[in-house]
Amino acid sequence: MRGGLSKTLALVGAAGLLAVSACGNSNSGGSGGNSSASKDVTVFTWWADGGEKAGLDGLVSVFSTACKDYKFVNSAVAGGAGSNAKQVLANDLQAGKPPSTFQAHAGAELKDYINAGQVDDVSQLYKDYGLDKAFPQNLIDNLTVGGKIYSIPANVHRANVVWANPTVLKKANLDATKAPASVDAWIADLTKLKAAGVAAPLALSKGFAQEMLVEAVLLADLGPDKFKGLWDGKTPWAGGDVTAALNKYKTLLTFTNSDREAIDWPDALGYVNSGKAGYTLMGDWVAAQQLADKIPDTAYTYWPAPGTSEAFQFLSDSFTLPTNGVDPDGAKCWLKTVGSAEGQKAFNTKKGSIPARSDANPADYPKYQQTAMADWKKDQIVPSCAHGAACTLGQNNDILSALSQFSGSPDVAKLQTALGAAMKTS
Repeated sequence: MRGGLSKTLALVGAAGLLAVSACGNSNSGGSGGNSSASKDVTVFTWWADGGEKAGLDGLVSVFSTACKDYKFVNSAVAGGAGSNAKQVLANDLQAGKPPSTFQAHAGAELKDYINAGQVDDVSQLYKDYGLDKAFPQNLIDNLTVGGKIYSIPANVHRANVVWANPTVLKKANLDATKAPASVDAWIADLTKLKAAGVAAPLALSKGFAQEMLVEAVLLADLGPDKFKGLWDGKTPWAGGDVTAALNKYKTLLTFTNSDREAIDWPDALGYVNSGKAGYTLMGDWVAAQQLADKIPDTAYTYWPAPGTSEAFQFLSDSFTLPTNGVDPDGAKCWLKTVGSAEGQKAFNTKKGSIPARSDANPADYPKYQQTAMADWKKDQIVPSCAHGAACTLGQNNDILSALSQFSGSPDVAKLQTALGAAMKTS
């Protein structure tokens, strides 16, 4: 998951990278490859605030009980929606100073680490810990790279979710409980809201939030199978259907806030909560953020992005076993905790995500997660490029660059060419 509170992001922007320690062991010099004690388990993440930090604390609690011989050392790097952390991690891995374990998005994003020989195969741990039976096969298939598995997922998040303010939608007599049936229908509703005096009815932030929005439009217009084909080479980026979808994305941008390149997703969510906007599209970590901010259930509603009601666009936060990492036995105890029923419950009930395990009890989870767990079982699963399931880090960086340029100078033909070129890189 991406994230952090606005205050944290602002502090990071002013003061540089921020590292925090849950155990009083500040480790601002990097990912902690030089842990002082052999029993330290240095865990590198970008979870430093809000619901994500609360989820991490839940995992730590279980780890401290299940792995009494080891001491958790938090090496979280905040800010930049995970990009700051990934840069620090890349530097430490290149310098041969890996942490005990590090957070990564499950899926194609791991290929960068795999190809560089920086993570070990953990397929045997799936058998040792019974995860090959506890995790659904469709998730295991999405985690498998070249017949091997390189991480253990802590959760499953849904990317294609729209969060709406019913009070704002009433200004245009729109029913907040029903999602528009298509992107075209959504554009029609946005037009009504703008006519009703809502200047920027669709709140949007920079970077990956724009990537998520364009992915949602492509998913709606192309359908799940052709959408998946964009990432595995079976669907051509040069097609007319892609052109049509990108033109709709261009139209959607005309309904967004002019400061979209200057804010992060919590700020965009704040526009919706405060009544300045009617909608924002963001992953379901918003559910935990709304709880943390004490936003009442009656103040917002949510549904799958228009036209994507039968697709669950997934991403998964996972943990790895770094090659030549500090205390691999301690790291394995952390990984066992991450995959355990107790660990996943302690983590996901706080983070807004759903457990990767199939044996979780929905009654243990808040309202939103219960809905997501039901959808995960029945919907068609598709990956998110913005969150690493469908794309490598290099591909994603190229896509983010193209979308940033498009935000300032919306040329559909240029964007379409750039997206196609990005997916041809390794």
